[in-house]
Amino acid sequence: MQGISKYFPGVIANQDVSLDVRPGEIHALLGENGAGKSTLMNVVTGIYQPDAGEIVLDGYGQHFASPQDAIRAGIGMVHQHFKLVPAFTVAENIHLGWRDTPARASAAILESRTRALSDRFGVPVRPDARVGDLSAGEQQRVEILRVLARQARLLILDEPTAVLTPAEARDLFRALRAFRAQGNAVILISHKLDEVMDISDRISILRAGRRIGTYPTAECTPAGLAATMVGRDIVRRDMRARPPGAAAIAPAPVLRLRGVTCRDARGVETLRDVTLDLHGGEILGIAGVAGNGQRELTQMLTGMLPPTAGEILLDGAPVRAADAAAFAHAGIGHIPEDRLRSGLAPSLGITDNMALREYDRPPIGRRGLYDPRAAEALARDLAGAAEVRIPDYAMPIRNLSGGNQQRLVARREIRIARRVLVAAYPSRGLDIGAIATVLRYLTDLRDQGWPSCWCPRIWEELLNVADRIGVLFHGRLMATIDAATADMETLGLLMGGRAGRPDSAPQGGTA
Repeated sequence: MQGISKYFPGVIANQDVSLDVRPGEIHALLGENGAGKSTLMNVVTGIYQPDAGEIVLDGYGQHFASPQDAIRAGIGMVHQHFKLVPAFTVAENIHLGWRDTPARASAAILESRTRALSDRFGVPVRPDARVGDLSAGEQQRVEILRVLARQARLLILDEPTAVLTPAEARDLFRALRAFRAQGNAVILISHKLDEVMDISDRISILRAGRRIGTYPTAECTPAGLAATMVGRDIVRRDMRARPPGAAAIAPAPVLRLRGVTCRDARGVETLRDVTLDLHGGEILGIAGVAGNGQRELTQMLTGMLPPTAGEILLDGAPVRAADAAAFAHAGIGHIPEDRLRSGLAPSLGITDNMALREYDRPPIGRRGLYDPRAAEALARDLAGAAEVRIPDYAMPIRNLSGGNQQRLVARREIRIARRVLVAAYPSRGLDIGAIATVLRYLTDLRDQGWPSCWCPRIWEELLNVADRIGVLFHGRLMATIDAATADMETLGLLMGGRAGRPDSAPQGGTA
């Protein structure tokens, strides 16, 4: 990439960026949310056209008018926001638009080929599953397998481990090292500095759309990378420590599940006899490999999914029906696992998206009328609290970076969380500074006496922030553990379905 620039109305996404990627290397690309990383890669893959600069591949200048041109040239990308067809099966998505797909292939043949690809690359998937029924982590694996199967020479991964467990990430990195050993190249966009230090050969850093520098990984440290990314030192603090005057954990639970079971459209139990208590002034972390019931649990706690059996109690009173609007009015906020599918309307403006939870109540909604000025005032307040710079509040929210979208969703949901905040992967796609900010949101709510149920993807965060940790395996609550005495080995055993320590509370008891 030589002198690449890309502009949007009121926004300089990339300015004179030059970057070289060599055969047989994994090149990490770091930067804060909104630094221009995804935009630069969208230019390389033909999604955007550069306003200035040139792409050179194998010594020849290239113009990619579409992603298909880039794929034909050997460049493949796994996007942060999935590009799958929800109504199709995993096998159909893997083979869609692929020149190696057999003509008139039956579903059985496509599924058999998909299983072979899954075994070859070490990326486990369910070939016959409908993509729309999969969790975010399972969909991410499908995206990764689809690109690996096409044998690209340059593989671009945008936050590939954002919804993967450490074990799944290790499997992915094993496949990437094998890919590199064949003389191919990888560009890895990630905010997980430990992963970057482990897997990459060189690291480039963007800040405010410009390249700050490129460094051999062996000469870098996580602290130095973080400071270079954000332009200042990142100060870490003990998130579980409570400041003077913070609310204590309330003795009576705010939200309770009693023997809750949930079945999907196929009749498969996704949650099984889960009993759970959530108290004011605590953060309850939920651990588990993707697809073990975390999504269904968060949807049930926020009224999006009705239980097949059991009951949900809010402040001791049974909740009679699943109604997301009623749960929101009761003061339950929800940061979903997939912000674009479940938290935002991508084509609507930023103002409209920030008013989604409050459009029917004052000051935005009055006697059936919508006040656009009040809505914009709310949007400006939320953007200010989230520290997101917005040039035009009417522009579609999909034009913002994924990290800035996540910040806005988090602030909107925290605003309505007067009783409970349910957060599924709230730090997904955020840089190290923004992760610290979102975790501070959670601890601030805790210190004010509000409970949070939180499903993280970085297990170290779980140990550093949660008060208690519940572990799900195949929809069952294996145990709950005091986070102060928990360790990764015990959590790993429980996530794999094996019994934990003797002091853990078994599923079926009060969590």
